Amino acid sequence: MATTAPRPMTRPEARRFITALAEANPNAESELTFTSPFGLLVAVVLSAQATDKSVNKVTPGLFHEAPTPAAMVALGEDGIARHIRTIGLWRAKARNVFKLCQQLLEKHDGEVPADRKSLEALAGVGRKTASVVMNVAFGDDAMAVDTHIFRIGNRTGLAPGKNVRQVEEGLVERIPPDMLRPAHHWLILHGRYVCKARSPECWHCAGYEPCRYPEKKARRTLHAPEATLAETTG
Repeated sequence: MATTAPRPMTRPEARRFITALAEANPNAESELTFTSPFGLLVAVVLSAQATDKSVNKVTPGLFHEAPTPAAMVALGEDGIARHIRTIGLWRAKARNVFKLCQQLLEKHDGEVPADRKSLEALAGVGRKTASVVMNVAFGDDAMAVDTHIFRIGNRTGLAPGKNVRQVEEGLVERIPPDMLRPAHHWLILHGRYVCKARSPECWHCAGYEPCRYPEKKARRTLHAPEATLAETTG
């Protein structure tokens, strides 16, 4: 049986929800390992349909051999592929990384551009990747909507939408401007570790009260002994 869609959160509810996630995880940040905007850009391109953990295993060796766009071009597509064979879609990603490094050298003097239009013109870079780089590397209030944030937006009523752009626009509309940039990290980590795809762990969700998920009470009741134990021993 399909779950009834929740009603959209009001702006005050959205603030309470985001504030609760912030208090539960105040130091949230990207789980990708990087040391520069270039390193972040490449890591995010590699992370498509792959976990951050798997990407973090291959990037140290890759960046040790090719820490700059020029060095990456010199390494070549085959050399890049040699380092990233353990992650999904590695052939296409090696081709994209090689090409985007060429583009950085030809059009941006080897530097990563900070604006969306220039970022999205790079090989392998779509709106989500551009938003991550703008947010994390350059401090922009861009909201990147990945599968976790898309799920949370719809499941909780925070920002319902049929596609990622609708969810993104809903988040920008409802989340207070001063919380928009860090909300990207709070939401992603909440989706990875609490509001999971198959089994959301509502019994220890910091945003339980303002969340509009229709099944949250049933899931919390189902795990009431675990929740009670955690509250008494935590």
